[in-house]
Amino acid sequence: MQQTDNKTKKPFWTKERYLQILALLFVIALSVFLFINRAKIVELQVYGYLGVFIISIITCSSIVVPVPGWILVATLGAILNPILVGVVSGIGGTIGEMTGYLLGYGGRLAVDNVGIYARMVKWMKRWGSATIFVLALIPNPLFDVAGAAAGLLRFPIWKFLLFGAAGRIPKNILFAYIGVWGFQLLPL
Repeated sequence: MQQTDNKTKKPFWTKERYLQILALLFVIALSVFLFINRAKIVELQVYGYLGVFIISIITCSSIVVPVPGWILVATLGAILNPILVGVVSGIGGTIGEMTGYLLGYGGRLAVDNVGIYARMVKWMKRWGSATIFVLALIPNPLFDVAGAAAGLLRFPIWKFLLFGAAGRIPKNILFAYIGVWGFQLLPL
């Protein structure tokens, strides 16, 4: 007598699978675009706060190739109001970090076997909002991994953006003031 399986097998090509593949392709295409056009990104600083916002989105969107956006935040903090530079770059950077979130949402197969990723998933399950806040607050390369874990776990996007910005804004204000203090130390 043959036993029938009570579980219905979910088809591979579902709407969710298409969205995952689309999100993964978007992240890869954006990373390639940023790498190819990295010299032009620096030119955006002539646009003031709008330039700060766009630069922050772009530099935080890169997952494959790290882009040192904090240097531009420090430089522009010495030229513009450092508090506004910190707020604008913090918001822009948080929006840019959505690529990490989309990577987890769409490409979990690409990062499932990374050791730190498994640990980050555990942290996100246990302390989701706090994990996002702390990793956005301190300078570290782990925020992309936290974003990917948040995407995998379908962490609410609004919470990801809220706690990411809450951590990123004070950090970027500090970077902007480092630029101010650094320029004050320069002999003119």
